[in-house]
Amino acid sequence: MADMILKMMPAKHNEKQAFAYYRDGMSAQADGEYAEALDNYQEALTLEEDPYDRSFILYNIGLIHASNGEHDEAMDYYQQALDLNPRLCQALNNIAVIYHYKGEKVEATGDVEGAAELFDEAAKYWIEAINIAPNNYIEAQNWLKNTGRLKADVFF
Repeated sequence: MADMILKMMPAKHNEKQAFAYYRDGMSAQADGEYAEALDNYQEALTLEEDPYDRSFILYNIGLIHASNGEHDEAMDYYQQALDLNPRLCQALNNIAVIYHYKGEKVEATGDVEGAAELFDEAAKYWIEAINIAPNNYIEAQNWLKNTGRLKADVFF
């Protein structure tokens, strides 16, 4: 069915190929075949010209790196996605989650000041994500309020 829709789409050949690679990448990613998914996403990136569509390809590459514990690489891809699509609140949220995770790791070593800096970075990204999607990220909103990083109920 997806192939039939793809053939009927009013788009250029490269756009259709890019979408096919993206679709195959999402399928492989859903099956846990991350290497195959990355290969498909890389092919899609070489063909896709639309910045909005490219942002989702980059975001999905970031998801794979995050799943593999490669947080710095994930953040790089999330940032590239945001450069193309600043309203991609999922990428903002995921960057915040990584900063929060890093903050917890640093806090566990006793470096309270270093942890606070990472938590502040997480807060910055969560606030931006919540500004875009005020009904999302309720746990983040609660964390922001409970840690004093959100001074008012501006999102509720």
